[in-house]
Formats: sequence, C-alpha cells, structure tokens
Amino acid sequence: MEFEVFIKRYFDSVLKESVYIEKTFKILNDKGFNPRNTIVSVCICRDEISQPLVTLVKERWGETFNLCSLAGLFSAGSTALKAAMHHSPIVDNKERYVFYALPHIAIDAKGEFGVCRRKGRFEDSNACGALNVFLGELKSKKLNTFIDKEDIELSLIKNRLLREIPYGYIPDLLELTKITLKTTREDLQNAFSRIIDVKKSDYALLTGIQIHGPDGNYVSPDISYTVIDGEKKELEITE
Repeated sequence: MEFEVFIKRYFDSVLKESVYIEKTFKILNDKGFNPRNTIVSVCICRDEISQPLVTLVKERWGETFNLCSLAGLFSAGSTALKAAMHHSPIVDNKERYVFYALPHIAIDAKGEFGVCRRKGRFEDSNACGALNVFLGELKSKKLNTFIDKEDIELSLIKNRLLREIPYGYIPDLLELTKITLKTTREDLQNAFSRIIDVKKSDYALLTGIQIHGPDGNYVSPDISYTVIDGEKKELEITE
C-alpha cells in the first residue's frame, strides 16, 4: 500500500511538505501577505529532519524568525514573540505576521510510529525524540518533573504537557503529538491575545503535524486562520 494512502488512516488530510508550503503561500498571498510586507516565524522541532520545512518557507518568504524548540512547543515566550513582531516590515501603516507551528512524528515503511532512518546511521532512529523520552518516563512511572538546568527544554516540555494529560493516563506517541500540537496552538494564541494589536497588525497562524515518511516529509494541516482588520477567518488547506 502506498504510504500516502496508509497515513490517511490516521490523518484527515495529508499533503507533501512542498505542496503544503506552496498552497499556504498562495492562499496568504491572495489575502495580502507577501515577502515584501510580512515577517514569517517558524515554530517546529530543532530536529535536523524537520529543517527541510524551514528551507521551503525561506525559499518562498525569505529569512524567518526562529521560534523552534524541542518537540516544537512554543517555549520562546513573549520576548521572542515581541521581537519577531517588531522586526516586521511596515507597509501601508500596517505590520503583517505569519506563524507556522508544526510538531512532528515519524512513520516508517511498516507503519510504525516514531521510527525513522537517518543518513549515515544503520539502526532505527526516532522522532520526535524528546516526546519519546517523555513518553518513556510516563510508561516507566518514573517521571522526573524537576527543572534540570542542564536540560531546560526537556524539563519544560514535561511540565507543560503534563497539564494536558489526565493523571495516570498514558497516551500513545501519535496522541501525544496531537496533544503537543493543541498545546502549542493554544500557547501561541494566548500570547497573541496579549501582544498583537489587531488595529495595526494582520496575522496568520498555520498549524499541523509534520510527518517524516520513508519517502520524504508530509504535513497534515490542522486549525489555520487569518486575522485581517481584526476579523478572524478560517483557512481550508486541502489537497
């Protein structure tokens, strides 16, 4: 069975990563966002297999503001978000921002979640590695929630995601990835509500899950929308 057919068992919509970036670029262009008047921020995992998405975004939009962290959680905070906004072009007395936010998961040719192959390595690897570590601690019932100053981001991931998981419940990796997506989106939206002045700024939020397949990267789009002149409109990103 083709990989794209297989992953549609688990995701409502799936696009090749390059197709997703091209579609979102065109959709936003039609709504007045373009490389001349917009700054784009990307919030994905630090993982090297996630970076082709950043390359594709840069090819269309130009240089981006980096909001990336382990697992793709939004942990950069208000200071980074304000910086991205303050670096925006001002065109026609308005600032414009686009945010891509996509945690990631790997799926191998056999359909196993979390498993991938990396260049130059002969054994199976995994993605998202940080979420796998967290999930391993949940399964072992030896979860360490201490803020480790030598491993700050993983500590923040565990503490933040625990707030979204019922006590004693252990999700599988796909469910945990979807929880990460929901958490990232909500944390960004909460920050937007405090920081973005919609009287002088338009913005777009594009969320989904980046999928590493045996033949390349895909994206499953999730909730995405624009806020233009203070009016929110959902975006439909389909095949």
